[in-house]
Amino acid sequence: MYPHPSADVQRARDAVAARLRELRLDAGISGRELAVRCGWSESKSSRIENARTLPSDSDLRAWCAACHADNHAADLIAANRQSGEAYVQWRRLQRTGLRRLQESGASLYERTSRFRVYCSDVVPGFLQTPEYATALLASIAAFRGTPDDVKEAVAARMRRNRVVRDGKHRFFILLEEAVLRHRIGEPDTMAAQLNHLLEATAFPHVALAVIPFTAERTVWPLPTFTIFDTARVHADSLDAAVTLVQPSQVDLYSRAFEGLARDAVRGEGARLLISRAAESARQ
Repeated sequence: MYPHPSADVQRARDAVAARLRELRLDAGISGRELAVRCGWSESKSSRIENARTLPSDSDLRAWCAACHADNHAADLIAANRQSGEAYVQWRRLQRTGLRRLQESGASLYERTSRFRVYCSDVVPGFLQTPEYATALLASIAAFRGTPDDVKEAVAARMRRNRVVRDGKHRFFILLEEAVLRHRIGEPDTMAAQLNHLLEATAFPHVALAVIPFTAERTVWPLPTFTIFDTARVHADSLDAAVTLVQPSQVDLYSRAFEGLARDAVRGEGARLLISRAAESARQ
């Protein structure tokens, strides 16, 4: 048996179910009447409303139509998809390990033109060295108790990361200074990783900035997230990268990214912070 889905995923499912119940109550109809209008069983309405069954897009459209609330369908579908995708990702991790997660994101990376990446904990996967990625993924696999496929997962990550150099994509990366100071792996591993970050500041399609410890903050430090064009956000939690696709959610994270960027230093300022961290890592 697999463990129960994460609390975040379940809360997302419960939120969709609660909203559907509100629409039914606002329409003044019973679960039985809603089932009749939708052309399905009363038990199906109950399972959906109590978050025991994940509704399909057509189920949600039918529910909204039955409640004369068609204008709510698009947001509900987006919210429902994000909870479903996070659940699938969590189950895949439990079942098959880390390699499949790396490979599953490859097509999304290829079709994304602009990446906006904010990291508050570790170096973003796009810019990780194989040794750093090995140390990081090994610790994740050990913590989560997933299959030990770290070597394969690192190879998949390195293949995926070719998008950084192929000239077809642009990367805007913001790092908290803490990312430079949290040691992952042996001192030589961390120093080499930081040297690679220095090299990345010269990549033609990468804009890298660092938010110093001493910056006067206009936006507080946040959990790591990535914005893919203007279509979706992956926001990290302990057990999954939750996918956010509602336009209002993407806009919220875009505004947060802009605010965080105002607190960052670029160019020589960023390279100085990285160089100092690299010197400290060797000691």
